[in-house]
Amino acid sequence: MTTNYNTPTAIGELFTKSGQEKAAMPITKFIVMALLGGAYIAFGGLLTVIVAGGMPEIGATNPGLVKLIAGALFPVGLILVVLAGGDLFTSDCAGMTLCVVQRKNKWTALVRIWSLSYVFNFFGALFVAYVMTYKAGLIVAEPWTTYLHHLAETKLSHDFLTTFIKGIGANWLVCLAVWFGYAGKDVAGKALGLWIPVMLFVTLGYEHSIANMFFIPAAIFTGAPITWLDFVTVNLIPATLGNIVGGALFVGMAYWYVYLRHRD
Repeated sequence: MTTNYNTPTAIGELFTKSGQEKAAMPITKFIVMALLGGAYIAFGGLLTVIVAGGMPEIGATNPGLVKLIAGALFPVGLILVVLAGGDLFTSDCAGMTLCVVQRKNKWTALVRIWSLSYVFNFFGALFVAYVMTYKAGLIVAEPWTTYLHHLAETKLSHDFLTTFIKGIGANWLVCLAVWFGYAGKDVAGKALGLWIPVMLFVTLGYEHSIANMFFIPAAIFTGAPITWLDFVTVNLIPATLGNIVGGALFVGMAYWYVYLRHRD
């Protein structure tokens, strides 16, 4: 019987194939994909700031509702990455792990893809934060500035372990979102699959390294009392390490063991 979704085993195979294709892609094309991936995630972040940050009265009386609205809007970024085409470091944490444990790629390919994706996701997100947000004057007025600064300062208010754990949660759910995306066979199914776990991670307040490459620099550009050193050491490093564990272990390794190991 024909279904309108892929089985978990088929999803794992598609996820693995995407990692193989990335490893074989010319480096210049991959860099463009990574730049776009970072920019698209940043656009999703900007959308949440514009909408959720524009309702301070509701936030004062019902902060959970504002978090839910932000969560409902942010997935636009990942939908753009998957459907329009882009590369995202955090989803590569699962995809490249699936390739390596099945011996479809070498560890050197994993390190190369992770490194290039991370760096150029950063540049893509930074471009949106500085040019498309700050220079465009989108969040230089109230109530958006206060909302963004509070969001960024909250992200830097946790200790290393807390941010690391929140990083695990974020990428566990983001990689599940991409897994769900591979389940769908049409645009609507893919978009819905991508939306559900990302909405969950944003609403819960987990830490996604690439999203934070937009939120915190945008706050710095608009005058938040945050240094670049604090951004990197207090938030970005522990969030990134948590993202690697969440994607590689809780999705890549877990689903390889459950669905693909018997085929190796």
